[in-house]
Amino acid sequence: MKRFLFVLLLMFAIGMGMLTGCSSNGGTSEELSAAEVGERIQQTVSLQNMKQGDLTKLQKLYQIEADKVEDFILYTASSNVKADELAVIKVKDASDTEHVIEKIQQRIEAQTIKLKDYRPEEYFLIEKHVLKTSGPFILFAVSKDVDQIESVFDEVMK
Repeated sequence: MKRFLFVLLLMFAIGMGMLTGCSSNGGTSEELSAAEVGERIQQTVSLQNMKQGDLTKLQKLYQIEADKVEDFILYTASSNVKADELAVIKVKDASDTEHVIEKIQQRIEAQTIKLKDYRPEEYFLIEKHVLKTSGPFILFAVSKDVDQIESVFDEVMK
């Protein structure tokens, strides 16, 4: 019974995501949630080999204060020797955007130092990362699919 409910809820969520993606309601990015942006990214790019992070993980990796974040999704590599990371963060106040970006840049620097000589193929992914903003949203992506992730993000933010 639990499995049936899970599948039913999953199908409902996917259906709603697809309907949201197909609608042309002229909504602004402020009306979106980070989860909705994440769903759209997952429709294009597989995050299957990554694990979803919670607020504790977000704070541990980026030292971002919880009161600055309205909503977020976070996916990290399943192993600490991999660089893959995806974060979509919606800040509560636009004035916090620069602060959050600085925190993410500190994470990029730490990962660069950690992986530069030890894991060159992962270091390459970090070097090709995407860190950008659109309205209240910040996208940080380290992945072999970074171009697709960025493209979906840009499309959602139109």
